[in-house]
Amino acid sequence: MSSIRKQLLFWLLAIVVAGVVLAGWLIYRQALAEANELFDYQLQEIADALPSEPFSEILSSRDTGNEGIVLQIWNRNGVLMYYSHPRVPLAPRTELGFSTERTDRGDWRVYGAIVGDNFVQLAQPVSVRNRLAANVALRTLWPLIVLLPFLGLAVWLVVGRGLKPLARVTNALDTRHPEALDPLPEQRLPREVTPLVRALNALLNRLAQARDTQKAFVADAAHELRTPLAAVQIQAQLVARAKDDDARREALDDLQAGVTRATRLAEQLLALARSEPDGHVCAQDVDLRVLLEDCVASRATVAQQRGVDLGIEQSTDATVHGDADALRVMLNNLLDNATKYTPEGGRVDVALRLDGGHPLVRIADSGPGIPVAERARVFDRFYRVGGGASRARTDVSGTGLGLAIVRRIADQHNATITLGDSPAGGLQVDVRF
Repeated sequence: MSSIRKQLLFWLLAIVVAGVVLAGWLIYRQALAEANELFDYQLQEIADALPSEPFSEILSSRDTGNEGIVLQIWNRNGVLMYYSHPRVPLAPRTELGFSTERTDRGDWRVYGAIVGDNFVQLAQPVSVRNRLAANVALRTLWPLIVLLPFLGLAVWLVVGRGLKPLARVTNALDTRHPEALDPLPEQRLPREVTPLVRALNALLNRLAQARDTQKAFVADAAHELRTPLAAVQIQAQLVARAKDDDARREALDDLQAGVTRATRLAEQLLALARSEPDGHVCAQDVDLRVLLEDCVASRATVAQQRGVDLGIEQSTDATVHGDADALRVMLNNLLDNATKYTPEGGRVDVALRLDGGHPLVRIADSGPGIPVAERARVFDRFYRVGGGASRARTDVSGTGLGLAIVRRIADQHNATITLGDSPAGGLQVDVRF
C-alpha cells in the first residue's frame, strides 16, 4: 500500500527539482546572451585598438595552445601579415561584421573589420562563452541544490504534521470497543478531514441502528418462538401419555398443527431477516403482471378450500425494477392475509393497473378489515390486531410478521402501502410503485 506521505514528498521534490532545472536553463540562456554581448563588444574593441598603418613585414606569430582569442591580419594586397594561432582551422578570409563559423574543432565566433589599410579577423571559441554561462548558472543555483535535502526533510515533517489528524482518527477507531458506535468528535479537525469523519459517523450511526434492529429482532424472535415450541413439547408429551388410539390420534393432530405453526413462524422470521434494509437485493426488470397472476394461481387452491372467491378483476402490463423473489414474498403475504381473514363465502378481488403512469396493485377482501386506529401498528413486528366478533369468526392464527415483511420489501422497492376500506366492507391494500 502506497504512503501519502511518501507520495507527497516525491512529487513535491520532483516539482522543486523540475523548477530548479527550468530556472537553471533560463539562467543559462540569459547568461549566455549576456556573455555573447560582452565578448562581441570585447572583440570589437580589440579590433578598434589595432594600428591602422600598413605593416612593412610579417609580424612574428605564436602558438601558446590557449585559444582564448585568435587574431589574423591581412594587408590591402591580401598578404597575411600576422596570425596569433596558426593551428586554428579558420578560413583565411571572412565576411565583415560578426558571424559564426563551424570547424572540426567546434564553433567559433568571428569578427571581421577593416582597420586602415589592413583587414583584421578576430575569433573566439563558442565553447568559452558556453562554459562561462554554465558557470554563472551553476553559481546561481548551487545554494538551491545544497538546500534540496533540507527542503525534503522540511516537506517530510510538514506533511507528517498535516496528517496527524488522520492518525488521531485512526487511533480513535483502533482503540474503540466493538460495541462503541457513538460518533467521533469533529472538533479541531482540518477542513479536508471533516468530510471523512462525518462519513464515518454516518456509517457508525447506520451500524448502531442495524445493531439495535438486530438485537430487537433476535429478542422478539426468541420470545415468539418460545410459545409454539413449548406447545409442541406439551403436545409431544400428550402423545406419549395417550392411553388409546383416539386420544393418541387427537394428540398427534394437535402436535402436527403445533409443528406447522412453528414452521410457519420460522419461515416468516427468515423472510423478515432477508427483507432487512441491509439484505441482498438482486435487482432486475420484473414483469409485475406475470408475477401477480402466478401468485394468485398458487393461492387459488387454498382459497377454494376455504370457500373464498379469489380472482383478478383487472390486469395491465406493468414492469418494475427489483427482486422478483422478494416481490413474490410480498404479494403472497398480502394474498395469504386476505384469504385467511375472509370468512367462507367471501371474496378477494385483485387488480393491477397504472395510476399516473405508476403500477398499482390493489387487493380488496370482504373480511373483517382492520380498525383505523390500529392500521398504523399492523406493520410492527409480532403485532396482531385485537380479536373482535368479526375476527373471531375467521378462526385463524398468525405470526404477526406478514405485514412487517410486506413493509420491508415495499421500502426496498420504493413502493408505498396504503390500507383502506374495500367496497365489500373488508380491507383494501394498495401497493403503489
